[in-house]
Amino acid sequence: MPGPGIDKREWAAALAPALALAVLAGLLAAVLAGTLDAAERATLWALIEPRLALVVMVLAVAAAVLGTLTRRVWLQHGAAPGRLAEQVRILVGQADGGLRLPEDAASAGSLSLARAVNGLLADRAALHAEIDQRIAQGSRAVADERNRLAALMAELTQSVVVCNLEGRVLLFNARARLQFRALAGAAIGGAEAIGLGRSIYALLDRRLVAHALEAVQQRLARGVAHASSQFVTGTPGGQLLRVQLTPVRATKGTGDGTGDGASDGTGDGARAGATSGFVLMLENITRDLAEDQERDRLLHLLTEGSRGALGTVQMAVELLDDPGLDEPTRARFFGVVRDEIAGMSRRLNDAATQGQKALATRWPLEDMLGADFVAAAARRIEALRAGVTVLAHETDGGLWLRVDSYSLIQALAHLADRLVDEYGISRLQLRLAAAEPAPGAGAARARLDLVWAVQALSTELVTAWETEPLKAGAEASPLTVRDVLARHGGTLWFERDRPRGEAMFRLLLPLAAANAPLQAEVRAQAGSRPEFYDFDLFAARGLPAVADTPLAELSFTVFDTETTGLSPSEGDEIIQIGATRIVAAKLRRDECFEQLVDPQRPLPEAGIAIHGITEEMLRGQPDIVAVLPAFHAFAADSVLVAHNAAFDMRFLQLLEGRTGLRFEQPVLDTLLLSAVLHPQQDSHRLEAIAERLGVTVLGRHTALGDAIVTAEVFARMLPLLRAQGIVTLGQALEASKATWLARVSY
Repeated sequence: MPGPGIDKREWAAALAPALALAVLAGLLAAVLAGTLDAAERATLWALIEPRLALVVMVLAVAAAVLGTLTRRVWLQHGAAPGRLAEQVRILVGQADGGLRLPEDAASAGSLSLARAVNGLLADRAALHAEIDQRIAQGSRAVADERNRLAALMAELTQSVVVCNLEGRVLLFNARARLQFRALAGAAIGGAEAIGLGRSIYALLDRRLVAHALEAVQQRLARGVAHASSQFVTGTPGGQLLRVQLTPVRATKGTGDGTGDGASDGTGDGARAGATSGFVLMLENITRDLAEDQERDRLLHLLTEGSRGALGTVQMAVELLDDPGLDEPTRARFFGVVRDEIAGMSRRLNDAATQGQKALATRWPLEDMLGADFVAAAARRIEALRAGVTVLAHETDGGLWLRVDSYSLIQALAHLADRLVDEYGISRLQLRLAAAEPAPGAGAARARLDLVWAVQALSTELVTAWETEPLKAGAEASPLTVRDVLARHGGTLWFERDRPRGEAMFRLLLPLAAANAPLQAEVRAQAGSRPEFYDFDLFAARGLPAVADTPLAELSFTVFDTETTGLSPSEGDEIIQIGATRIVAAKLRRDECFEQLVDPQRPLPEAGIAIHGITEEMLRGQPDIVAVLPAFHAFAADSVLVAHNAAFDMRFLQLLEGRTGLRFEQPVLDTLLLSAVLHPQQDSHRLEAIAERLGVTVLGRHTALGDAIVTAEVFARMLPLLRAQGIVTLGQALEASKATWLARVSY
């Protein structure tokens, strides 16, 4: 049977000389036999019979030599046009990337054809460049609007997720990403809980969203202009989310790209004003609910405790009026009244303290990096008072504050202004550090010092500055320093450090919650914001069957594994899984899964030389029972893609018994698709395919590196498949099964 890269015509070219020699020898024998009588034939056979083996060997050698020559001639002249045609289809089917046909053909005709095709490709590249320039000019305004919207959504302080009617995420902002990450906790493999093209129903109850969407559509049908719906849902981690759902109204012409806006209810178009998706605005209300419950508890304790205490006091007072009561008993009753009144006073003080804390927490405070706050305060003081220098060298760069930065900077500027007016101080310093926690002081705090050279201040003067309305330069506010500190639940006092010759106002301020540093990640990525949106997903419609779905409308998880060996049935194990996603025919590099796996068995030295993963790197990593559920969730609701997928899928199938997980989604193999697209090529290795398609190979023999290369190869295969009439998933699967490589098993 022909092997890989050899078709039937090549075999025919190689065997044709042998067949021709056999036919020629037969004809020659027949002619000679017809011209000789019986005695002559016997004499001739007597001469040939001892030398028959030599004659056959000579004919066989001649056939082999001639077969090799004819096969070479076929490859140079007969098969060359077919290979040339495959290469032309590759180049035509992708955007121009500088790839050209090699001008090394053996025949003059093929060389001339290659040069002509390269000339046409150059002309096409020039034409495409001109068209691209005109398209860029025409679409710049639209791109600017999209970028402005994306920037706005990314910087909103509220979590926002936009979905199409199928629940596919097509936009989310950084706050939503961080919130879902905090709710989900540490993710194995680095996979995010939310991603483009993934279903929101993996995070929220489908029934709740469907009910809210139905209520919104009913309000729209009644003519409500701005319909929305709210619901509260819990998360697996015990958190509570308040979700507001608002519809996205389709404009005329959305739905199929035709622009006519016609709709017959089948999804081929969208009526103007029809719902094409929905916006979810999410807020974590767990802390608010806990505060409400604590307030209710305090109120209950206050009322119930006071009711009992008042009853006891009333009874004691009535007994004290008895003239026959002796002095010891009267003293005991007085003690009861005193104790009950003290208890009521204590409960009232506790309630007042908690109420003050609740008022402080309800004031809108923001998480802010301490170093940023100190720098902003220093700039503000110097801007308000010319000639004043504010140093900010001694600052703990890792502290996060929870402050109303505007009012707090006003308070600092007010104190600095008073120092300058009263004592002519021109040099100040701001210091920020973590405060030493006092026993029973509660939450940790930060210590912010406004420092100057020693100058005597009276307690009365400090109190006056604290209680007068804020004023700094031409700016004034009805608030006082004490008001600002009360909002923050903070305190202020005056100190002198005689050994250092300094005096200072020391402020104790609240630290931000533990997850505040997550905000630094958002700001650090401002110059290269990850893809949080894809408006093309609005066009996704209800799909009747997966097999009939166009490949361009599907979501793909492209993955690869590194293993201890090549024999999954003989005990080899997965040691690394890497994956990325393709959504709406676009590679999403920001959505990746990468995780080392402890195989709980020694690693062969031969494998280490290939993938570079050592036993030290795997020590302490989770085992496959912990990793596979995370990868299963990452790949959920998508088509799996791999190179030589039968190998990787065999490992996953053998793990079903241990993990209870089945990967039942369709699987596409770039190895088989390469055989479909390029049947006359000599190699279908990943490197060879990447070279043919102009894909740069980086990170080879790492799971994520191979997955990304495979994803880029698959993305470039999609237009080539479409050019061959392979449009749907079902067609791609059938074409793959028809290749001879599909018979390989593990």
